[in-house]
Amino acid sequence: MKTSIVPYLVKRFLRFDNEQPFIFLSALLAFLGISLGVMVLLIAMALMNGFDNEFKKKLTIMNYPLTIIPKFYGSVNEELLSNLKSKFPNLSFSPYVQSAIMARSGSKLEGGYIFGVDFKSEAKVNSVLKEAIKDSTFDKFDVLVGKALKDEFNLYEGDKLMYIFTHVEPGGMSVTPKIKRFNVSTFFESGLSAYDKAYNYTTLSSLQAIMNLPSDQYSGIHIYSNNPQVDILKIKEILPQSVTIKGWWEENVNFFAALELEKASLFIVLMLIILIAAINIISSLLMTVMNRRSEIALLLSLGATSAEIKKVFLYLGIVIGVSGILAGIVLGMSGLWVLSTFDIVHLPKDVYPTSTLPLDLSVKDFLLIVFGAFVIVVVSSFYPAKKASEVDILTVLRNE
Repeated sequence: MKTSIVPYLVKRFLRFDNEQPFIFLSALLAFLGISLGVMVLLIAMALMNGFDNEFKKKLTIMNYPLTIIPKFYGSVNEELLSNLKSKFPNLSFSPYVQSAIMARSGSKLEGGYIFGVDFKSEAKVNSVLKEAIKDSTFDKFDVLVGKALKDEFNLYEGDKLMYIFTHVEPGGMSVTPKIKRFNVSTFFESGLSAYDKAYNYTTLSSLQAIMNLPSDQYSGIHIYSNNPQVDILKIKEILPQSVTIKGWWEENVNFFAALELEKASLFIVLMLIILIAAINIISSLLMTVMNRRSEIALLLSLGATSAEIKKVFLYLGIVIGVSGILAGIVLGMSGLWVLSTFDIVHLPKDVYPTSTLPLDLSVKDFLLIVFGAFVIVVVSSFYPAKKASEVDILTVLRNE
């Protein structure tokens, strides 16, 4: 009898009681609250991870996984490039020359940067440019501009675009900025309007000529790596003291730290939904204990142990909570499937890096949500179970 009394009583106490419907209603609300809490957490974490990954993907492309730049007294030249290519044949390298500029079309001005690159090498490290140039050929003083700048200036292929360089040159009694008109060759679109508006690309020789740099002198070297966190350490070992290397993540530390903080805050806030639902478990179990005091006392007098009574109410709360967690997982996964399959929410591409909802639920977040919800359920069930096991047999039977 003792081996079967616990599951028997759990099933009995879970049934709807016509005399005390509020107990069942409270348990039902706890079940629904936990289900909704788990569902919302799963979808919210998937959305946060999705947007995080999309931003990382876009920033990796436009900021490049690794970049070699000179220190204050150093330089990046052809000798360094050749050395790197020979020692790291598995990596792709693209030398570049860079200058800050003001783009002007009519009365409109827009600040940004222009990069002088070898387009064949650049296509190996930048998939956005690879898609944009395809079979295009670039002559001297041709320029590739972003779609956001194209739309702002109403540009078309073959148009002339004036660039005002920050470098100045002497002219009589004063210094004047360098001004050069470029031919608009084609356009690129990265998905991030800030980069599409600020970044411009021309041939390496064009920018070297404007900046009076020799053909073997560069502003830096872009590097594509599938594992930049590991490769950056290997490259650092052979670099001369005159140059340094940086990873794309080092330029966006604060941005991704803010994303992680936002994700953690959202997790904590939404976990409160499950905590509030767990309060219903406590109230439901306490009401059950109060209304079943005579039965508990009778069971104890017939030989049931306090541990068994505690297990009954502990399991009762766990059954309600775990059922809610499982229902929440089913609802959450169904919601993720619907959002990923059907174009329900359409995002503006000029604001977000993607026009559809990016969803990516990691195993770590899934396990953390399920474990956190389970811990809340167990802790919530413990106090009512303890109170049930402490029922005074003599007092209850005398009063009842």
